[in-house]
Amino acid sequence: MERGRGRWGSVSRGMLPLLALHTVSEYCRLERKPPVTAGLLAANTMIYLRPSFLDPLLPTISEVWFNPHLILKYKDLKRFFLSAFYHVNDSHLVYNMLSLLWKGIQLETSMGSAEFASTVAALVAMSQGITLLLAKSLLLFFDYERPYYKEYAVGFSGVLFAMKVILNAQSDDYTYVHGLLVPTRYAAWAELILIQMFVPGVSFLGHLGGILAGLLFLRLKASYSGANPLRNVIRGFTHALNWPLRFVKCLFRSQPRIAGRGTVGGRQTRDTSQTWRCEACTFDNSGWLSVCEMCGTSRTDDGLSSLSSTDEIEDLSLEELRRRRIQRFGR
Repeated sequence: MERGRGRWGSVSRGMLPLLALHTVSEYCRLERKPPVTAGLLAANTMIYLRPSFLDPLLPTISEVWFNPHLILKYKDLKRFFLSAFYHVNDSHLVYNMLSLLWKGIQLETSMGSAEFASTVAALVAMSQGITLLLAKSLLLFFDYERPYYKEYAVGFSGVLFAMKVILNAQSDDYTYVHGLLVPTRYAAWAELILIQMFVPGVSFLGHLGGILAGLLFLRLKASYSGANPLRNVIRGFTHALNWPLRFVKCLFRSQPRIAGRGTVGGRQTRDTSQTWRCEACTFDNSGWLSVCEMCGTSRTDDGLSSLSSTDEIEDLSLEELRRRRIQRFGR
C-alpha cells in the first residue's frame, strides 16, 4: 500500500502501455485465459484512469483513503473496501498490476476461477481488517497515533502480499528477493523488510496486514474441510450470468445431419435419439446410422463400432480416412 496525505498524484500514463503490452503477451501464450485475474487488472486500471463514462460513478481518492481513525470514527465501509483498488501514480499501479498478473495466473490456474475469486474477496476483507486492528492496537498499547492510526494509504499490495504467502507456503526452494537469496516460504517477510528500508512512502502496516491475512487464510483453510460457501455463491452467480448465453446457443444449435448409407431402423433396441461415436475414427454419427459415415466401420449393439483390429484403424491418417470415405460413398 502507498501512503499519502489526501492528495492524488497526477495521472501521466507513461508506463501504462508497458503494462498493457506485458499483459497481452502473457495472456497470448496461455492456453486457458484466467478471467478473474483479467477482471482485477481491468478494474484497477479503469479506476485509476477514470474514463469519462465512469467518473461520475467512482468516488474520488480523497473519499476512499484507508485511514483507521476515519473508518472507526464514521464506520466508513467505503474506505475499508475500496481503498485496495485505488493507486497513487503510474509506478504504483504498474508495479502492483505486474505482481497481480503473475500471482493471479498461478493461483487461478491451480484453484479455478470461482475458488480464486472467493479467495481474493476473503483476502481483501482480511488484510484490511488486520491492518485496522494493528493500527488500533498500536494506539491503545503504545500510543502510536500519528505514524499509523491516522495514516492515509491506498493500493492492492496488501492483497498481493497475502497471495505471495499462499503461493510460497509449501515451497522448500530458495528465491531472490531484490538480490537477496532467501527461503521461498519466507520471501514475503524479506520483501516486507527490504521495501520498508529502501522504498519511501510505503505502508508497513498495510503490507504486514497482508502477510498475516495470508497466514490466517491458510490456517482457516486447513482447519475447515467443508465446501467454501463464498465460492459456491460466486459459482452460482457466474452460472446465472451465463444462462442467457447457453439458452441462445440451444435455440440456434443445428440439428444433427442424417446422411450416409447406413441402415435406418435396423434394430428396435438402439437409442436413435442420440449420437454414437465410432471407435475407429472417433467420428460422432447419428443414432439412425448403423455404419460410420466417416470410415464405414459397422456399429455394434452396444453403440460402439466393431473392429477386428482397432490398432490398425487408429494408425490411419486423416487423409486415408477421407480417401476410404470417398471410395465408399462417392463424395
